[in-house]
Amino acid sequence: MSHEASAPAPGRPPRVRLALAIGVALASVGIVAGLSLRAVESRELDTWTQAQLTPSVQTISASALSDTQGLTLPGHLDAWIATPIHARVGGYLKQWNVDIGEKVKAGQVLALIDTPELDQQFEQAKAELVRAQANVRLADTTARRWQNLLQSRSVSKQEADEKASEAETARATELAAKADVDRLAALESFKKIVAPFDGTVTARNTDIGDLITANNDGGQPLFSIADTSKMRLYTQVPQGYASSILPGMKVKLLVLGHGGETVDGTLIGTSRSINRTSGTLLAQFKVENPRQDLLPGDFAEVQLATHAPDGAVTVPATTLLFRAAGPQIAVLGKNDRVVLRDVHIAMDLGDKLIIDRGLHPDDRIIDHPTDSLAQGDLVRVAQPLHDESSHAARA
Repeated sequence: MSHEASAPAPGRPPRVRLALAIGVALASVGIVAGLSLRAVESRELDTWTQAQLTPSVQTISASALSDTQGLTLPGHLDAWIATPIHARVGGYLKQWNVDIGEKVKAGQVLALIDTPELDQQFEQAKAELVRAQANVRLADTTARRWQNLLQSRSVSKQEADEKASEAETARATELAAKADVDRLAALESFKKIVAPFDGTVTARNTDIGDLITANNDGGQPLFSIADTSKMRLYTQVPQGYASSILPGMKVKLLVLGHGGETVDGTLIGTSRSINRTSGTLLAQFKVENPRQDLLPGDFAEVQLATHAPDGAVTVPATTLLFRAAGPQIAVLGKNDRVVLRDVHIAMDLGDKLIIDRGLHPDDRIIDHPTDSLAQGDLVRVAQPLHDESSHAARA
């Protein structure tokens, strides 16, 4: 039995094997490249996510104050002398002679009051005085006669002394009657309402026929008069600048509605006491008003030169945080961590704040901080909208 050799299997062509190898290699490279790209994208996503979780802030620098600077404060003007005029006697207004806005002189009659009851009392008092004077004359005559009778022993000394005592009593009654007449005469003079000083009538609150009540301090005055030849200027100076208010100090004030013209004022005095509520010192200045164009109640911007508190800086009001701990400002510390500083506001100028405690000129201050910003938070610094030099120029 013969054995036949089996035929060998046909082999793959070399080109097919090469193509398969290249395909496998390309697939491996694609897989590796895809995994690498996905890893890079994952890292970028993690970085972006962390960046989004870290708040972005803008920082500014505080501006240091010079030793001497101009300070603008609100103030108001009052008349040098101003008084309400009330009636001292009751009755009815008979006539008035001046109206609001008119100039008056001291002693000028402003109005007349009709007082029929007072007139009757005055006439009665004068009659009582005449009777008392008659009684004095009679008592004196009787006393002299009894003294003569006593010399001749026609009457007793007791009776003569009684007549002398009656004469003394009559003279005392006369003095009382005269005092009553003088009192009523003084009240009669109050029927004329007169100006106590030179000035301007600023109010007239009565008219002919009105019932007038005497000494009604709680009621409306008949007239109000103000002396505006010079004015008193009052302004509140923050405690940090109180030491700059010195005797003889000069200020300039700008009154609204006067075309931008400034007026000079001279310090009269201060309250010498810091108001516990506002933390300010009340200062009073004298302002000449020769043209009478400044009016009581005018609002004024007071410009005065002051010495800045040591270490004081200015910052925008947008940097302030109001928390339970009090006013705070957020600054950047080491490694871009938030540091909340407790500050003291020496003066609030509206869009700017003068801080005299808690900040330094080289601090990086966070502008427009969010309410959720907390101590130690990590933040990233964004590109500022304005450079620090332009901010310093504005400040």
